Amino acid sequence: LATGPRQNNGIFYEIRTYDIKPAKMKEFLEIVNKYLHFRTAHSELVGFWYTELGAMNKVLHIWKYDNFAHRTAVRHAIANDKDWQGKLMSAILPLLEKQHNEVAYLVPWCQLGKPPKEGGVYEWVTFQMKPGGPALWGEAFRAAINAHINTGYTTLIGVFHTEYGLLNTVHVLWWNESLDHRAAGRHSAHEDARVVAAVRDSVRFLESQQNVLLLPLQCSPLK
Repeated sequence: LATGPRQNNGIFYEIRTYDIKPAKMKEFLEIVNKYLHFRTAHSELVGFWYTELGAMNKVLHIWKYDNFAHRTAVRHAIANDKDWQGKLMSAILPLLEKQHNEVAYLVPWCQLGKPPKEGGVYEWVTFQMKPGGPALWGEAFRAAINAHINTGYTTLIGVFHTEYGLLNTVHVLWWNESLDHRAAGRHSAHEDARVVAAVRDSVRFLESQQNVLLLPLQCSPLK
């Protein structure tokens, strides 16, 4: 089933997740921090993170494209970029175990945000919703997100729903000042009747949920 409503433009986001070989993460991060500028010369990087809790030996990066023709042109250009191929890709490929990508749109009611300051931690929350797309569960999901925002303990960066990949998947990217600040905020939120009511309504459409703590690379625009 189609994912339903999206923003009224062609902009989409490619979400790439790489599994790194155990004991090779430090080497991978050093290479990416040193040479990623060869890749960002071709298109906009939203953010680049590695996992700290909830998953191990993974990195996640998000790329923004104006439309699918833009992505095609970028992929053609980087395939012919000798610096990118020789200094970055050839160095990291032996360190990878698996690659996965998704194409996602921002939900209609969300604009991509930024944290109030550098530092802090990011939380990547993946919700697998029941088939039907935002037309079915969008309003209830929005209410649950807004209920958490209104507590004031966390900052919303973006809400993405998939177009390619596993459909009816929603990824929510949050920023918190620290992991302890997040823990205290969530504890208070879960005692807030408004949050409890909104979440209870939205989970009617929920099949599964996973949370991952992310830390940004030095080269990440979102820090």
